[in-house]
Amino acid sequence: MNTSLAFVTGGTGLVGSHLLYDLIQKGYRVKALKRPQSNILQVRRTFGLYTDDADALFQKIEWTDGDLLDFQSMCEIVDGCTSVYHAAAVVSFSHRDRADMMRINVDGTANIVNVCIEKKIPLCHVSSIAALGRSESGGAITENDMWQTGRERSAYSCSKHKSEMEVWRGIAEGLQAVIVNPAVILGPGDWTKGSSKFFSQVYGGLRFHTPGVTAFVDVRDVSRCMIQLMEQERFGERYILTIGDLSYRELFNQIADNFQIKRPSIAARPWMLKVAYHASSLIATLTGKTPTLTKETAHSAFQQIRYSGEKIRKTLGYEFISLEKSIEECCRYFLKSKQEI
Repeated sequence: MNTSLAFVTGGTGLVGSHLLYDLIQKGYRVKALKRPQSNILQVRRTFGLYTDDADALFQKIEWTDGDLLDFQSMCEIVDGCTSVYHAAAVVSFSHRDRADMMRINVDGTANIVNVCIEKKIPLCHVSSIAALGRSESGGAITENDMWQTGRERSAYSCSKHKSEMEVWRGIAEGLQAVIVNPAVILGPGDWTKGSSKFFSQVYGGLRFHTPGVTAFVDVRDVSRCMIQLMEQERFGERYILTIGDLSYRELFNQIADNFQIKRPSIAARPWMLKVAYHASSLIATLTGKTPTLTKETAHSAFQQIRYSGEKIRKTLGYEFISLEKSIEECCRYFLKSKQEI
């Protein structure tokens, strides 16, 4: 029997919920950090998409309330744990969330790093391709391309870079840690948030498409690679996790085709999105809600950036789920979720 006790932050999120599922399936004991107001039933629903034994697996999670920024309490919470998977982060492209991102993403990660150093526990940190640099040769971006400051950098990108730097600082101080840089993550979770929202937007009749290109990865691959990297003790390295590159237009087309609905047919122009994000910002100001479109997301919709996943494939010999299969299964999970509401 596996007696290892894995501690997961961000357990109610997209990556965290899948990590909990995969760790339990592999026989790990798991402990998950949550906030008092967290919706842990979302984790139960995620489990239910993959197994008929969801209740039994869900009951194996040891939930604990805690504050990432409280060093002493976190030291007490992780006592006895044999590994830490740090997936907690604020993901936003709204300037109004900048302070929260710096506090949770950067200060929270610094605290987790310090806790792991204090307790001598190996760490797997979930970074992002947003923390990577740009290829000087114009080719696909690799783990060796270093982050650079610039006006086009979003607050989220800055926070993920700074949080990753805290992990590198910990590694320099003797911490056993590995960093993963997932591409845009596809997977079933809260269909109103993050990249999962792509599916609800297309299902709701999205009419516009953009020419931007970026890298994508299935959430199950993110989780499984993290566990394998920790089990193989691939410490002191960072790994880009990606299936491959795809344009937003082709992504939306594949989603629409799986839903058997009309594809988005209008090519958005830069000026259209500029008008749209100004309108979205005004509405957000008047209503107090988070803007649905920001300057950063509008800009990224036209960028064509490619990433290399060669290092992780060579290191683990890992075979990723294809983009087509990932999109097809996400659409199926989306429809199943709607039937259960």
